[in-house]
Amino acid sequence: MPAREDMPSTLKRSPRKAQDTYAKAHDSAVDQYGEGERAHRTAFSAVKHSFEKVGDHWEPKANKGPSDAKAAGSRGTKAQTKGGVDANASKEHLLDVAKRLEIRGRSRMTKSDLVDAIQKANKRSDRKARAK
Repeated sequence: MPAREDMPSTLKRSPRKAQDTYAKAHDSAVDQYGEGERAHRTAFSAVKHSFEKVGDHWEPKANKGPSDAKAAGSRGTKAQTKGGVDANASKEHLLDVAKRLEIRGRSRMTKSDLVDAIQKANKRSDRKARAK
């Protein structure tokens, strides 16, 4: 199935480049591995390399690269994904994202706490956007 027909809603609300990255990686992964979860994971991995999840959509990252320990590891890594949050970004960047998402108490949070709070706010934004 072509990726554009089955694109996740967060990507439909994202810039065209993020959609193109997902579609190209997904279609390539389908050719390599067949349709299924592995193709979707591969496509999201490609998106996370250049984009970060902010609220209910994806935005370009300042610096390309893996967004978290799971993205940096291989397929069998035990690290946890951070759901598109750029956990490798600076604390200042994470504070800026948290401010845009109106996360309370952000100034007292550690970097790890900020990543978790942003991930939680992103999930909340997704639910809200899907309910519309």
